This record gives sequence, structure tokens and C-alpha cells, in this order.
Amino acid sequence: MSKANQADVIIVGGGIMGASAALFLRQRGRSVILLERDLIGQAASGTNFGNVRRQGRYLHQLPLSNRARDIWLRMPELLGEDCEFLQSGHLRVVYNAEMAGKIEAYSKDSAPYGLDLEMISANALRARFPYLGREVVAGCYDPTGGHANPRLTAPAFGRAAVRAGVDVRENTEVTGIAKAGDDFVVEARGQGEMRAPVLLVTAGAWGGKLSALFGEPVPIAVHGPNMSVTEPLPYRIGPTIGVSTPHVHETVYFRQVKRGNVILGGYTRGPASNETNRAAVLPENTLGQMEQLRRVIPGFANINIIRVWSGVESYFADDMPVMGPSATTPGLYYAFGFCGAGFQIGPGVGEVMAELIDTGATSTPIEPYSIARFARA
Repeated sequence: MSKANQADVIIVGGGIMGASAALFLRQRGRSVILLERDLIGQAASGTNFGNVRRQGRYLHQLPLSNRARDIWLRMPELLGEDCEFLQSGHLRVVYNAEMAGKIEAYSKDSAPYGLDLEMISANALRARFPYLGREVVAGCYDPTGGHANPRLTAPAFGRAAVRAGVDVRENTEVTGIAKAGDDFVVEARGQGEMRAPVLLVTAGAWGGKLSALFGEPVPIAVHGPNMSVTEPLPYRIGPTIGVSTPHVHETVYFRQVKRGNVILGGYTRGPASNETNRAAVLPENTLGQMEQLRRVIPGFANINIIRVWSGVESYFADDMPVMGPSATTPGLYYAFGFCGAGFQIGPGVGEVMAELIDTGATSTPIEPYSIARFARA
């Protein structure tokens, strides 16, 4: 076999997890082939909201989120690009005393993990953020949060990986994977066979199809985020803002970019398929999000939506990803199914997986995300 088709590690899936893992593996001296069926960052990594937040994550995920934050802060040095990352704050607001109590409890519980959140009362909120509506009774603010452009971020990691020596192959569809002796043999249309002793699956909504090849089926669900962007407006809103209500993570969340456009999404999702690789925006979801947006900021009553989009995202019922080594096959690793919340932690996932593959262990706890939990269930 040609040396060009051999490497220390083959990565299947060129989103933010796969591209960042490739870069960090190469920095550790490992040779890497990164395979992406379409273009780097074209799937969920490029169609999400762009939230760079730690607030609101499960406590067990905060060490991973903290690790990712350190990477976000050195993005220009690491990638040569800032990916439009703005550390402009993250504000979560609520409409009643019950939810105010919940976000206050979270602010206390997350403090030992290094998250220094500020609870703000209604009057103080409107003094600081005068555009908020009268229904808002409290907020929780993280000055270290912010947002970035997801359409730029994964491709930036891909370009940095190429410069570091990673063999990145876009428009390369994997047609077969098998274990042959100590190596994984990966077949790709138009590329022939590739071999490596280590295989990392970062294929998002398609990851379950690959894990099933090794006797590890997972109950993955596929949904599409409902995203939209408004016409440009005067730049007034610094932080990313999300509205929390009982039993729902955020009914609506939004951010304003320096060009003036407001990008918004919400908990409502649309249909998607990892068979057709398509997702749809439902008009009723967009209208519902606009209604919620006007509720939190009445000044948005007459703005216009100029574009909507969606993507194919993967979810598990326990709201946790699959991340770590295979439970059946030595040399096989997974990082997929991040339940619509993988953008901020993506670079941290890549660094952790590179550390795990290179050393056999990681300083960041990821045990809750083992694929073995589904076999036990």
C-alpha cells in the first residue's frame, strides 16, 4: 500500500471535533488522515447558532468546557484567525421567581468548577441592558461567554491542520471500515484503501452507523436546529441572550453580530435525516421564536427575517455525547452526538481526544460519555 494511504490515525468526520483533533494529534507528532464526505465544517459544525458558552451546561461537562475556553482565548495564535469570536458575555434571563431560583442555584453549584456567575435583579438588569422587556424578572450573567461564527471555525481548524501536516481529504465518502489485524482498513470512493492502527469517529449524526459496524449500536436521534437571521440593525446587544423557562433549556436565544444582524434560534427543532442528509426549517418554529424574541425585547416587534437555515444534528435521550474509547475494539475511539451543544466544547473535545489517543489517558474527565453505557442499558 502507498505510504500516502497509511497514517498513525484516521479520522472520519471533518466537523469542529474532527478537525481540531487532527490538528492537536499532529502537534503531538502523529500522522493523520482526515476524511470528510463534504467540506470541512459543512454539516452541524457550520449550521449551529455559534454559542460560546459555559453557563447552563451540566456540571459534569464544565471541566471539558473550561478546557475548550482556554483554546478559544488563544484562537488567533493557534489558527491565525479569530473566527469572529467575541467574548461579549452570556446572559440567561427568566420570567418568574421559580426559574430565578433555579438559575441562582446553578450559579452556586457551578462556582467550584470555575464559573463565576453574577445574579442580577430586574431593576439592575434593565439599568445595564435597557432593551429588556418588563416581563424579565432576573438574569444570570457570565462575562466570559460570547459567540463566534460557526461557518468560519471548523474550516479554520482544517486549514491549520493542513499547515501542520494533516492529510485532509474533502469530498471523500467512506464506503467501508473493518479491522484487519492491528490496523483499521478504511475504503473511500475514489481513494482506495487507507490503513491506520487508530480510528477516530467524529461523524456527528452519522457516527452511530459507524459504531454499529463494531457491535456498538446506539439509540441516536436526528433533528434539525431552527435558525434565522434578521436584517442589520444598529449594534446595541453585546452578550448572547437566552430565555429559560420550566422544562425547556431556552425558548429562544439570540446574539447580534458587529454587522448588526441578529441571529436567533430556539429549543424547537425541525425534521432531519441522516439518510437523505437533509434538514428542514418549519415556518411555525420561526414564527414562535420571533414571538418569544419580541417578548424578551419588545423593540424587536417590527424587524424582518432575511434568511433561515437548518442542519443535521444528533441527540441522545440522556442529553450526553458519546466520547472516548470503544468498548469492543482496541484502537477505536468516538466523539459524536453532542446534542446540539457541541460548538463551544468542540476544540476541547479535539484536544482531549488527541491526548487520550496519544497517551492512553486524559486529564479531563469523560467517563459519563462512554459508549458502554448503552450496552449496560
